[in-house]
Amino acid sequence: MLQFKVHKAACTRCGECVFDCPSRIIGVGEDAFPAIPAEKATSCIRCEHCLSVCPTGAISILGYDPADSMPVEGKYPDPVELETLIKGRRSVRRYREENVDPELMQHILDVAWHAPTGVNARQVTFTVLDDREKVARLRDEVMAELLRMSQENAIPKSMAYFSRFVRVWERSQVDLIFRNAPHLLIASAPKGVACPKEDCMIALSYFELFAQANGIGTLWNGLVKWAIDELLPDFKTRLGIPEEHQFGYAMSFGLPAVRYARTVQHTPALINRPL
Repeated sequence: MLQFKVHKAACTRCGECVFDCPSRIIGVGEDAFPAIPAEKATSCIRCEHCLSVCPTGAISILGYDPADSMPVEGKYPDPVELETLIKGRRSVRRYREENVDPELMQHILDVAWHAPTGVNARQVTFTVLDDREKVARLRDEVMAELLRMSQENAIPKSMAYFSRFVRVWERSQVDLIFRNAPHLLIASAPKGVACPKEDCMIALSYFELFAQANGIGTLWNGLVKWAIDELLPDFKTRLGIPEEHQFGYAMSFGLPAVRYARTVQHTPALINRPL
């Protein structure tokens, strides 16, 4: 049920919801107010553009009250601050030995889940290890399996570096895969949606920026992704990742044990401007 409702006393009949609807299903009813014909309701992609664009908050849909939404006017970050966040973001490989506050973690995950998805599928699932002891157990089990594979020469030559990582772990307990991060986040999405991998990568990008804005360090962890998704696929089941999901990517995160003082400097963007 779309539960598309118009608060007529507040509606100015400006037509913004009609013009901005991506599916073009909102029209003008017999009473001259916005309406969605019953036969077009199934074409709604649940983007909530109508609720968002209404200047007076007269539109409600999916049971959501516009009064519970955050106002946008004058609330966006200063461009220089946002630029500093983007340029100052660092891959963190040194973490404090403590958990992130659970409420803060939940808030960051909830905000990151607002990331755009293809056709507004909104099917990205976050698998999160929310306690450092959980990550430690997973690390120990993964290392043990990688050691077994290394001893049996079962690791592909293209991934021979995992054998080196395991030897370092055995010899000195230096963790070059999980980086001793207290938390791990895996984004996955059903293979049947329009763009599952892209949806996951966008969601993790949103998570990373908001996490770092809240003082949480992050690391795009390709080693964990390859270890679990390619070398040890049984771990996906053990982690509760649905079989029909595509493993998007993995991200380690936690309170950083390092502070960066300034942004880095890169050459100008590579830009192609075709005729």
